[in-house]
Amino acid sequence: MDGDQIDAMCPACGQRGLRGFHRQDGVPVNSCLLLDTEAEAAGFPTGSIHLGFCPACGFIANVEFDEALAEYSQRYEETQGFSPRFQRFARELAAGWIERYDLAGKTVLEIGCGKGEFLAGMAELGIGHGIGIDPGVKPERIDTTAADRLTWLPRRFTAADADLVGDAVVCRHTLEHLAPVREFIRGLRTAIGERSTVVLFELPDTQRVLDEAAFWDVYYEHCSYFTAGSLARLFERCGFDVLDLRKEYDEQYLIIEARPVPGTASSRPWPADDMDRISAGVDHFAAAYGDMVGEWQGRLEAVAAAGRSAVIWGASSKGVAFLTAAGDHVAAAVDINPHKHGTFIAGTGHPIVAPAELTKLRPALVVAMNPIYLDEIRADLVELGVDAELVGA
Repeated sequence: MDGDQIDAMCPACGQRGLRGFHRQDGVPVNSCLLLDTEAEAAGFPTGSIHLGFCPACGFIANVEFDEALAEYSQRYEETQGFSPRFQRFARELAAGWIERYDLAGKTVLEIGCGKGEFLAGMAELGIGHGIGIDPGVKPERIDTTAADRLTWLPRRFTAADADLVGDAVVCRHTLEHLAPVREFIRGLRTAIGERSTVVLFELPDTQRVLDEAAFWDVYYEHCSYFTAGSLARLFERCGFDVLDLRKEYDEQYLIIEARPVPGTASSRPWPADDMDRISAGVDHFAAAYGDMVGEWQGRLEAVAAAGRSAVIWGASSKGVAFLTAAGDHVAAAVDINPHKHGTFIAGTGHPIVAPAELTKLRPALVVAMNPIYLDEIRADLVELGVDAELVGA
């Protein structure tokens, strides 16, 4: 464990002095860019991760993050929409939000809409108008019966976009990619003004990452790490009343729902002992990181020593982080997203292949980068006739 004191201001609460607990160098600065050659992937730019924990609010930041190194463009391929399991979750989440906040016929802005599937789904389920803003959005890939009620803006959201704010603002898996988180949430509050717009955010739960020492969930693009308590405190500090705060998707994701209030909302415990739990998780991650990486390296090395091969299933950020730390004896990364096939993993140069390629590779071990997809992957392996040990990371 680093345990060093970092003389830096917390991006979430403004207090000075973070406790460093994890350092990693040579990390690819993007995880979801499509790279056409092994050489381009192997020579991809890298940066450093130095995680600092704020003892005042519980927020965790990569203090060495350089926004100029992170590219978000139409080369960015982040969608999880090819998974039936994820599609069901997204549809249920959209339907629940529409019903709970009476959004039928209303205007919804999605900041960081990705490839647009979620907002298109909300339109199909009854919202009146959807506005999606993201540098990587590709309208030509969005096949929906609600196309005439959707507007796509291929750029970042800025303070000048206040006129886009309607009855709800959705922001899924975007806040963790932003370093100035307090500035962003305050800017959103200013953009809303006196409207009663509901804000609906989804992002990874860092407490799980700490407790499980899940090193594959720490990567360069994620410069901001939230637990339930640190997320709620940020929203309250920036003038929002938290209506609901929960975990979803096998408790991997945090969902926060809030409305603006004048001034600063009164702080509530989330829960009362959450700061102790976050601090303990930080200590555990720092102590267990090396052993966890070594355990996976040993397991993969044993497969290779037996003359067999291993693959990971999931060629997105988790896969990039896993391969960067422990991928010396991995043959390939498998992904069901056809847009990734034939490209290569940033930093390590591993090929990204379609599931059908496993009939040629015949791996002995398949590592699912997200265990929530084990049933889907197992069914695909059976259909392909591939007899391999399947384990979750």
